[in-house]
Amino acid sequence: MNRHLIAGQFNPDDRLEIPNSVDEQVTRLDLISGNRYLQYGIGEALTNLNSRGIFPSEIGLDLLILAAHVHAADTRISRTTQSQDSWTREIRLVVPVSDTDRWSAATNTLKKILDFLTGDQWIVGFRQRPERFANIASSRGMLFPPPFNEISLFSGGLDSLIGAINLLQDGRIPLLISHAGEGATSDAQGSLFGKLKQHYSGSLFDRLRVWMAFPKGLVKGVNSENTTRGRSFLFFAIGAFAGSGLGSNFVLRVPENGLIALNVPLDPLRLGSNSTRTTHPFYMSGWNDLLYEIGIDGRVENQYWDKTKGEMVDQCKNGFLLKKLVADSLSCSSPTKGRWKGHGIEHCGYCLPCLIRRAALDAAWGPGSDSTVYTVSDLRAQPLNTNESIGKQVRSFQVAIERLRRKPDLARLLIHKPGPLTNETLKLKQLADVYMRGLNEVAHLIRGVTTRSC
Repeated sequence: MNRHLIAGQFNPDDRLEIPNSVDEQVTRLDLISGNRYLQYGIGEALTNLNSRGIFPSEIGLDLLILAAHVHAADTRISRTTQSQDSWTREIRLVVPVSDTDRWSAATNTLKKILDFLTGDQWIVGFRQRPERFANIASSRGMLFPPPFNEISLFSGGLDSLIGAINLLQDGRIPLLISHAGEGATSDAQGSLFGKLKQHYSGSLFDRLRVWMAFPKGLVKGVNSENTTRGRSFLFFAIGAFAGSGLGSNFVLRVPENGLIALNVPLDPLRLGSNSTRTTHPFYMSGWNDLLYEIGIDGRVENQYWDKTKGEMVDQCKNGFLLKKLVADSLSCSSPTKGRWKGHGIEHCGYCLPCLIRRAALDAAWGPGSDSTVYTVSDLRAQPLNTNESIGKQVRSFQVAIERLRRKPDLARLLIHKPGPLTNETLKLKQLADVYMRGLNEVAHLIRGVTTRSC
């Protein structure tokens, strides 16, 4: 087990000596390719936005560079071999930025949200960019302001599709934000965006797609990590980076149903590594604190925090279009795992996101209306083995549903399990209600499904 230091540098000569402890492995993250261009999709993102009349601030660029460090550490440091408990890693970042005073004032908030998001122990420090790279974003006076009046995350999933449709139906002009790091997800994003452009051909809405991935072996002698709990930090950072160039206060829309946003553990074993926190209210609140502290004039917001996925589907402002596009959206946690059966990229039908998706579409449109192809199309065809992935999530839902059936008042306590809700005291009843309604949608889906330990 090693502690790890990821230190960014702007060219081969930018080798400021950073003290490190004996058990701390140092990895240099080269931000510049060939001494000319920002790597890892950062330069392309800047060029893409500039071509649309959007000129992010230097602080906005700092945020994306910081997110690259986080994403590199999160995806290239194995939890299994580099932690004492097969989960919690100790990671230190040293990030070159444009304003060290401003960023240093935000270190406590950064640590709070990163520790919460990934379950690791983070230390984040900053140093001044080399003078040659002091001004990279090169803001210019805008002859014409960009047309966009919304920014919304666009992951290729069902919730983000509904969020985009609703904005477009309202006559808004969103800049959709996508991160591409894996083929299936990228394909879903591209397909949906193309079909939205066809349908709303009169709108000037557009998409910023950032491809960011790091080579295997970036951290010498260490295996990669596939849990990617920190991915939403990168996703949010891309949106805030773009928002910093709009020239006015912006809202970064994060469309996510309330059941997934809360992500209450389904059973006592679903804690820590099994409970993601990518849109939890505590995490979202921490992001708003961070943006304020670093001086970016915007905020993140999930307007669907009190809706179940089924309610989002049912209340979509263009249900006809959603029905046409729903099969192109991608919710599955592992859409390639059916390949061993000769299947292509498709929904497995039994992971947690698939179950919530199936339940939502049944609740909104009725059983038999879902055009999605599932590897396991009929959950009742045979007993599901709880010792394998095909039955684990169904059984966990059964446990959670039965627990609340016996003691409905537990919902008000269970919503606090994933993380603090200290800033949500006025919403606690609504949060408990959306949790119960979300589980009720799944209860209808899995009624009559048999699980057993084989």
